[in-house]
Amino acid sequence: MIIGWIFVITFFSNNLLAQNKTIEDTGDVILVGLPAATLATTFIIGDTKGSWQFTKALLLTEGLTYGLKVAINKPRPFNNGDNAFPSGHTSTVFQSASFIHKRYGFKYSIPAYVLAGYTAFSRINAQKHDGWDLLAGAVIGIGSTYLFTTEYQQEHMELTFNSYEGNYLLGFTYKF
Repeated sequence: MIIGWIFVITFFSNNLLAQNKTIEDTGDVILVGLPAATLATTFIIGDTKGSWQFTKALLLTEGLTYGLKVAINKPRPFNNGDNAFPSGHTSTVFQSASFIHKRYGFKYSIPAYVLAGYTAFSRINAQKHDGWDLLAGAVIGIGSTYLFTTEYQQEHMELTFNSYEGNYLLGFTYKF
């Protein structure tokens, strides 16, 4: 749903807003700040497994994004260069936001999704990408997260079931 709104806003904003350097610069800052804050938070709360999951997803995101950029070599809108598809800014920030969502829950990811959406908008505003570039970047970032990330709470709780010769055992373990 979030990607849908970002997609609609960015598609229709292309002709409505002029290029604004402040918006572009803010998107660049979020590109670095959001993943750095996400990774730092995993270390601060002692979630080393989450740190590793985030790192693997980020590496896959960057590898896929830049591999596709080189392979496809789509020109940017308004002759602003090459390698437009997919958007690297969008794939990176949506990977960070979706990691928070998948690992810690939706309520914690809302600010990250807002920043990711703003960054995607900044790429349209800077006339560096179109809506398809942003959509592909978001799909890559979110998809990479879902390949490597597990829910944080699942590490603390375990529900088991065993059956043997007509006997049944249901177990619940909670680790503090």
